[in-house]
Amino acid sequence: MRNFVFNIRTKVHFGKNSIKKLSQELGKHGSKVMLIYGQSIKKNGVYLEVINSLEGFSITEYSGVCPNPEIETVRKALKIARSSAVDMILAVGGGSVIDCAKAVAAGYYYDDDPWDLVLSPGEIARALPVAVVLTTFGTGSEVNGNAVISNAAEMKKIGMYSAYLVPHVAVMDPAYTCSLPAKVTAAGIADGLSHGVESYFAKDEDAFVQDRIAEGVIKTYIQYGISALREPDNYAARANLMWAGAIGLSGLTTLGRTSAWSCHPIEHEISARYPLAHGEGMAILLPQWLRYIINDATGNKFAEYAGNVWHVPYDENRNKMANLAVEKMEKFFEAGKLPKRLKDVGIGAEHIEEMAEEAVKNGFLAFAYVPLNKQDVIEILKMCL
Repeated sequence: MRNFVFNIRTKVHFGKNSIKKLSQELGKHGSKVMLIYGQSIKKNGVYLEVINSLEGFSITEYSGVCPNPEIETVRKALKIARSSAVDMILAVGGGSVIDCAKAVAAGYYYDDDPWDLVLSPGEIARALPVAVVLTTFGTGSEVNGNAVISNAAEMKKIGMYSAYLVPHVAVMDPAYTCSLPAKVTAAGIADGLSHGVESYFAKDEDAFVQDRIAEGVIKTYIQYGISALREPDNYAARANLMWAGAIGLSGLTTLGRTSAWSCHPIEHEISARYPLAHGEGMAILLPQWLRYIINDATGNKFAEYAGNVWHVPYDENRNKMANLAVEKMEKFFEAGKLPKRLKDVGIGAEHIEEMAEEAVKNGFLAFAYVPLNKQDVIEILKMCL
């Protein structure tokens, strides 16, 4: 295990009626709030609860943030934030809304185009405080400084990180996720599970605690994912899934490790070009990537994963254990009615080479658990067709 620094500064208010804590927390940062959201919160009643909790605040709104938030959306919201001289950004929604809010917060004190900061987040020297009212689960954006922003004009989808973008407070009421469409719930399950898997398969050894936490995150999605889909109002299922999403990207599972992730950079290249939900992309990619990296060198790790997570019986043939675990994962995704192949979501082979090239370049895949070059990524994408 390598040296690390761990400092998660997000104050989490978790549970039913946590929205009552929002006003007190925001008041620490001023009185002018920019409320950023998508569309669903006006349909499920969350919008009114948020507005009622902000009595006494000056509220500036920006609505209509879409999945895979665009830099053009950030630019528009940023102009409104500056003209209103807001003190803070309040994101009400899921990962896309939160990521957009972070990019706006970063760009507020930056004189040039905010896309510069996506490409070079080390240039972020200051940002508006960000607060979150979470309405989905799985992304983990509510407790970290990560954001993923798309640029349709350049067909790019880039992840950025800055400690300045870690939300100061997150209100997490699992009841807010009960009205999610089944498709969105399933995508959140796949996304959250993928975070556990990607952090689990890392080069650095002797991170025993981190591995057990990652296994717990993955097993939570397996335990409660289908229950949440079958019983949308199952609060216990929703609560466990929401908390697993936060734990999965809080940094706990990646401490002391340096390996680059593999599937996320590849998926970013796909959804930069096609209207694909990130979680659906991960459900397609994850099993095929795992199959591709099964070999004698990864056998012990796969055996640990297969036995501890999927309860595959021990076998001296580690490759057999690995493939059984992948098959169980695929069946789990199928039970959630997630797509299995790119063709299932209308995606063909036309951009495979350029996606592979960009994934290797932008995702630092040479430093992944199993290093990947352009041809490796091409083969994985072909397996996904």
